[in-house]
Amino acid sequence: MGACFLSPLPITELKPCTLRGPALGMDIDVWGPDGRPVSPGEVGELVCKKPWPGMTRGIWRDPQRYQEAYWARWPDVWVHGDWASIDRDGFWFLHGRSDDTMNVAGKRVGPAEVESALAHHPSVAESGAVGIPDRIKGEAIWCFVVLKPDVERTDTLAAQLAITVSQHLGRAFKPSRIVFVQELPRTRSAKIVRRALRATVLGEDPGDLSGLENPVALEAIRGDLGGP
Repeated sequence: MGACFLSPLPITELKPCTLRGPALGMDIDVWGPDGRPVSPGEVGELVCKKPWPGMTRGIWRDPQRYQEAYWARWPDVWVHGDWASIDRDGFWFLHGRSDDTMNVAGKRVGPAEVESALAHHPSVAESGAVGIPDRIKGEAIWCFVVLKPDVERTDTLAAQLAITVSQHLGRAFKPSRIVFVQELPRTRSAKIVRRALRATVLGEDPGDLSGLENPVALEAIRGDLGGP
């Protein structure tokens, strides 16, 4: 695709979890829904306003997908699909995928926030959160949870985990369902493929899964959900 959007240099000052700022040759910004730069500290869409060195010209045999994925929102502006912010000192931060964001009763929350809340419980090894269509809330939160060794799966524990999320994020974001699984579907770079989790729940086509490291995880999750 090209080089990194954000990159520190060995001589630059850093803060914890920051990527410092734009890499060489990158004209990037953080925009709000109105297509204008956000205020310092505000979270918005990571965008690139000009072509960069070595920029890809398309997706092989699928030019329409390339246009829809990166160029459809604002004319001649690359929308990367990540939430970002810039603090008052000029340090840049990434906050997860914007296309994974859930809208629960009119309130937005990122899956990473839900997963971080679950991580506070001592029984949780890791988790993946997705939004599932809900007639009342618009979207309901489902959490797929991998427990630590020797921890028993119980309805009581599931209720405790849901309460843990609501305590950290608010009652509106209490998960509607906790699903215990052996492992989560991941890419070879260890990223959780949340769209595959969501598609498995809804019985939809998850799209291209050629980069999935452990496709058997989805088969096991179907069984955990009571599917074929």
